[in-house]
Amino acid sequence: MKHQSFCLRVDTEKAPQFIDITDWVSQCVAQSEVRNGFAVVYSKHTTAAIKINENEPLLLEDMSRFLERLSPREGCYAHNDFSIRTVNMTPDEAPNGHAHLQHLLLGTSETVPVIDGLMQFGRYQSIFFIELDHPRPREVMVQVVGE
Repeated sequence: MKHQSFCLRVDTEKAPQFIDITDWVSQCVAQSEVRNGFAVVYSKHTTAAIKINENEPLLLEDMSRFLERLSPREGCYAHNDFSIRTVNMTPDEAPNGHAHLQHLLLGTSETVPVIDGLMQFGRYQSIFFIELDHPRPREVMVQVVGE
C-alpha cells in the first residue's frame, strides 16, 4: 500500500474565510500516484476547519452569516476572560471562543475516495479550508493512501 503526505501553508486574510483548496488536493492525489484509496484533508488548528460544500459566492456569504449567528464573535465566552483563564495562554492570545465553538460544528478533516486516480466528487463539491479566528499563517495537510 502506498501513502504520501503533503502540507500547504495558507495565509488567511479574514474570518470567516472560505478558501477553496480542491485543486491543490487534486494535485496531491495525482502526485501520490495512488489509483484507488482515499485522501484525508486535515486542518492542524482548533480554530480553522475543513469542509466539503459548494463554491457559490452567495452560499459562502450565507454560511458566514450562519456561523456568526450560531456563535457570534462578540458573544460572552469564559475562554475569552483572560482575568480568570490560566490554561494555554500565549503572549499573543486573542479572544477566540467563538472560533472554537464554530470549529466544533465544522470539524477538522474530510476524507475523499480516490478511484482510478481521481477524487470522487459530486457535481458541486469543493474542499474548503475555513479560517474562523483571525488572519495568520495556517497549515493544511493531505495524506493520500491506497494502491
